[in-house]
Amino acid sequence: MSIAAVSAETGSRGWGRALAAWSVLVVILLVVLSRDALHIFDLWWNTDTYSHCILIPAILGWLVWQRRDALAQLTPKPFLPAAVVLVIGGLGWLVGELAGAAILRHTALVGMLIVSVPLVFGIAVARGLTFVLFYALFMIPAGDELVPILQQVTADICIKLLEWSGIPAFIDGVFIAIPNGNFEVAEACSGVRFLIAMTAFGVLVAHLCYKSWYRRIAFAASAIALSILANGFRAFGTIYIAHLTTPAFAAGVDHIIYGWIFFAIVMLILVAAGWRFFDRPLDDPWFDPKALQTKAPSASGVKGFAMATAIGVAASIYAPLYATSVLNREAEAVTVAIIPPNIAGWEKVAPEDGWKPHYKGASAEAVARYVDASGRPIDLYIAVFDRQDEDHELIGFQQGLLPPDSDWSWARNDPAPPQGRAQQINRGQTVREVWQYFEVNDKLTGNEYTAKIEALKARLFGGPMRAATLVISAPRQDGLVSERTHIEAFSTALGPVDAAIDRAIVLEQ
Repeated sequence: MSIAAVSAETGSRGWGRALAAWSVLVVILLVVLSRDALHIFDLWWNTDTYSHCILIPAILGWLVWQRRDALAQLTPKPFLPAAVVLVIGGLGWLVGELAGAAILRHTALVGMLIVSVPLVFGIAVARGLTFVLFYALFMIPAGDELVPILQQVTADICIKLLEWSGIPAFIDGVFIAIPNGNFEVAEACSGVRFLIAMTAFGVLVAHLCYKSWYRRIAFAASAIALSILANGFRAFGTIYIAHLTTPAFAAGVDHIIYGWIFFAIVMLILVAAGWRFFDRPLDDPWFDPKALQTKAPSASGVKGFAMATAIGVAASIYAPLYATSVLNREAEAVTVAIIPPNIAGWEKVAPEDGWKPHYKGASAEAVARYVDASGRPIDLYIAVFDRQDEDHELIGFQQGLLPPDSDWSWARNDPAPPQGRAQQINRGQTVREVWQYFEVNDKLTGNEYTAKIEALKARLFGGPMRAATLVISAPRQDGLVSERTHIEAFSTALGPVDAAIDRAIVLEQ
């Protein structure tokens, strides 16, 4: 079909009115949720993990263009019940806003953009664009949550390959030592960036090149598995080169190979391995418009599209309006200072190594060092947020035990104390064992997701606005000897965590 014929066909079927209505709805949605739209783009542009996402809108446009002839044979028909899903998307955004969870807000925004298609264009068009709408989910900047898991998986693969190669090696969490060097499987080495990009690439190739669902699933799964295994092999290769040369030389080689060569080769290997199994002919239609088309109703006229747009706008803006009223609640009290409590059997002394958890925007915070009768140190940190919002969150980006732009890094999780969590963090040869507690909605937990849920419940149902964290940590004094018993003794002397936080807070009178 020629372009002129497509234009005439689409014009007679109301595509112009449908596109205008959809454009109005999308623009209003992006304006109302502009903060999240800009945040998503900022993550695409400035975060290496999501840099591939900036290509997704162009890929979506290309996929729609490939289907233009078949789409021209369909008549857009607003499907108003889709507004219910849009309302649910608004609820998802509201939960993300009140809980301070950007991933929920971003998912809701992309989801509402996807649902706007069947709302305005109808079910037949949405079915013709099924893969396009599904692939739009790759615009969501998600995956950083996998970093700790991938760090450990990469370290496990690496140590196994070192054992097979006969190189003496010792592993402690994500730290690996060989006779001539020490290595860390850092966040940047977890492979999450390549895993996410390879998943998007594998799903796209599986759709374009295969008709069999078994082959599609096998190819996409192979892309995921190969990216994880390849990253483990790359880490092993870096250590192996360091074993043969020096760690500095290996680091330089790793930077070049990882950035420009190694994973390009992995992608070529994946496509080459799957090439002989491609079963989709080049002229195979993307869908059969005759099987999808229904009789054009009168609702596809101007009134129908106007109604779909109005309903879509109403379903999109109610959540931000409600969030504004909820988030304007004032804090119950104002914290002016935190004074770490005196503890029987322990003496306060000046902190030495300068480490302190990073909780930007806290209403007040304090750090203190204690020593017991033998002089062994324990550090106590308390931070309080009188109320939480976008820039004052207990659980948020770069908030936590690892100060941004520092040499501190997560090493591993240890058995957790009741209502808390235990971790090890490292800076070079310095090891800290850390116990951490969160107090949100008058409940103690060591789980960040539970803390988020409690914050959401407090906002929705009028619970206490205050949130706090208490951190007990000890630097290892004797190599690999654990400080856990020492921390347990301090925790016992400190008493209940919530009571300790209350004792430390000084409120405005």
